[in-house]
Amino acid sequence: MATLTELDRLRVDEGENLDLTHRATQIDLPGDPSKDQIEAELDSLRQRIGEIQDLMFTRREQALLVILQGMDSAGKDSTTKAVFTGVNPLGMHAASFSVPTPQERRHDFLWRAHAQVPPLGCIGVFNRSHYEEPVIRRAHGEIKNGEMKRYLRQIADFEQMLAESGTAVLKCFLHIGHDEQRERLQERIDNPLKHWKFDPSDLQERQYWDAYQAAYSQALAATSTAQAPWYVVPADRKPVRNLIVARLVVQALEALKAPPPERKPELARLKVV
Repeated sequence: MATLTELDRLRVDEGENLDLTHRATQIDLPGDPSKDQIEAELDSLRQRIGEIQDLMFTRREQALLVILQGMDSAGKDSTTKAVFTGVNPLGMHAASFSVPTPQERRHDFLWRAHAQVPPLGCIGVFNRSHYEEPVIRRAHGEIKNGEMKRYLRQIADFEQMLAESGTAVLKCFLHIGHDEQRERLQERIDNPLKHWKFDPSDLQERQYWDAYQAAYSQALAATSTAQAPWYVVPADRKPVRNLIVARLVVQALEALKAPPPERKPELARLKVV
């Protein structure tokens, strides 16, 4: 497993003057592991995730919320599948956030996210999240900097509340390059088996690439805290992306120090007849 220092290189420091265009979208892992070696470690990490989740589920005192954000085609769906396959579904809760429904629009922008926060004892995964509205509106020029700061302050307060209530928050920005996105979108167009993934709006949003990089840079820097850190995960190489996210999840789970199941000495005298 990567050392803490290696993972911390990906972390966004609180208040950092972040510019995502200066963050790598692909890296070489120490030791240059083969694809088989990466998959072997990933399998080991999945088992560890399952073990810790089982401990959490017995106590139901803590939870972990994993937020996956990124540009279109960054791999949010496939990362979720790669990292959490095999984990007990009773202790998992996954939510995907697309265009708000009419009912959701009648509430504040955090309402639909709060409703999907995992219960204590579970691991939750957000495929997109409460960052969508402020980032999209900022990238499209619909809001000015002052309103963006208000959004981000409210998000930071929301995530602080979750942490204080027993839900740890881990946020991963799956960072792909402009050329890599072009190749992935083109593959969705060319491969009939991937047509279901293609949305014409992806091409429209691609025109706002630079604005999205700026909006995400602002959002990540303003909301990366000790309680809810952001990590910029190089995501051009899918196996490396999956492994890094799995390492981060295990690190976050181990930091919870989930206690073993509670023992009840009085049961020693109980006999079933």
